[in-house]
Amino acid sequence: MTEQRTPAAELDCVCVRYGSVEALHDVTLRIPRGVSVAVIGPNGSGKSTLLGVLSGLVPISSGSAQVLGAPVPPRHGRVAHVLQETPVRPEVAMTVAETIRLGTYAELGLLRRQSAATKERMRAAVERLDIADLLQRQLLELSGGQRQRVLIAQGLIQDAELLLLDEPVAGLDVTSQRIILDVIEAERDRGRTVITTTHDIGSASRADLVVLVATDVIASGPPEDVLTPEHLARAFGGHLHVLADGTLVIDDPAHHGTPTAPHVTTLDHRHAHDE
Repeated sequence: MTEQRTPAAELDCVCVRYGSVEALHDVTLRIPRGVSVAVIGPNGSGKSTLLGVLSGLVPISSGSAQVLGAPVPPRHGRVAHVLQETPVRPEVAMTVAETIRLGTYAELGLLRRQSAATKERMRAAVERLDIADLLQRQLLELSGGQRQRVLIAQGLIQDAELLLLDEPVAGLDVTSQRIILDVIEAERDRGRTVITTTHDIGSASRADLVVLVATDVIASGPPEDVLTPEHLARAFGGHLHVLADGTLVIDDPAHHGTPTAPHVTTLDHRHAHDE
């Protein structure tokens, strides 16, 4: 099988357990190269765990997984994983430029100087995420949207074949959401495979493929086949509401641990793919 025909990721009956809790059950997936994939599901459904399996951060309890034609964990430099929450320690003062350069350490180590090609990758990532004016700012000083753009730039500079983004636009300002979603589509257009997690069916509908999870894989395939009221009801249960005009509404009060402020996202299922 040639590299181009080898899938970006292939999971066969993968289970992940944390003690007595099963985070993923019997997951079987095949994700081709050069596509954007949205992994959607309620809070605690195993979305982040799935990305962790693909990057090698989360060990598999049973089953098997291959990434880019090789068993997990993948080789350094082939997969970039941007976590949903990266803690910033106030005692470790880092500028934006220093934070982005961390993405090159797996390739260069701590002591080698950046090559011209690496510097160009950094320049391009900074420009694409619109953060050139932030390079000398401390990471702690940034807003949530600015910080997320910096971390995605750190992922882009690795020039990885598979880019994993955990909830990349959750809770961000509209400008940051637009920039990040445009970057995701541009990476896909460059032939990269981009897998994101989301709780938002509107964001998921922009992807080439959708994987709907709730510990099990409920459905996977094109958005119009996966984001149906029947599939979403299985995943989100009583938090999914179908309005009289066909609009789907998800009320997920557990999202990001804010039970007093329900998260509501909507998608007109009848017209979501006419754009």
